[in-house]
Amino acid sequence: MSELCLPGDPEVRVRLRRSPRARRLSLRVSALDGRVTLTLPQRVPEREGRAFLAEKEDWIRSHLARQPDQIYIAPGQVLPLDGVETEIRPGIGRRVLWHPGRLEVPGPAPARRLERFLRELARDRLAAASDHYAARLGRRYQSLTLRDTRSRWGSCSSAGGLMYSWRLILAPPEVLRYVAAHEVAHLQEMNHSPAFWAVVTDLYGDYASARAWLRTDGNTLHRYRFEDAPAGERD
Repeated sequence: MSELCLPGDPEVRVRLRRSPRARRLSLRVSALDGRVTLTLPQRVPEREGRAFLAEKEDWIRSHLARQPDQIYIAPGQVLPLDGVETEIRPGIGRRVLWHPGRLEVPGPAPARRLERFLRELARDRLAAASDHYAARLGRRYQSLTLRDTRSRWGSCSSAGGLMYSWRLILAPPEVLRYVAAHEVAHLQEMNHSPAFWAVVTDLYGDYASARAWLRTDGNTLHRYRFEDAPAGERD
């Protein structure tokens, strides 16, 4: 997927998506992280897409103005880790060091290095939780993968493959464990029937507060961007 840029202050990055099924140009602004996507029919030239962006600039910027502020990861910024506000500081050596209330991130590209660290930590936590709940259920899962999903926090395939959003490491630990229990429960009940929720309750306990947290606060985890900020948003 390529990228276009809508000039201005700030400039807006627009993901360009080609679709053989699309019959017209369309724009989407993600409610999760404000990403703008322009979909073009397969044979529509890119110049028409650029003209369409210019025509819709006011619409795009009005939608972006209603989005939560995006936070581009850099030294001095704060992000939640295990749900706790944690400051990012420059580090030395090769490893990211996690101390209470701070992360020391070495190197010239701290955002990318920190993302790798968080993904590895998320994998460890989610694998441990999944192993725990699967053992209690008496079932095995076949695989565990991490993605940066926008529409769901986890899933379980009919073949027993578990998938999770790595951003769960930013949520409180009880929320991460709830999602793991939810997906492991699908190893027994591939639905959301009362029987399924009974399995979740048996594995996790009262899940109401964790589920409510995802509904009210989960979207905030997508504010954190592990990439260079657009020129208009740099200090």
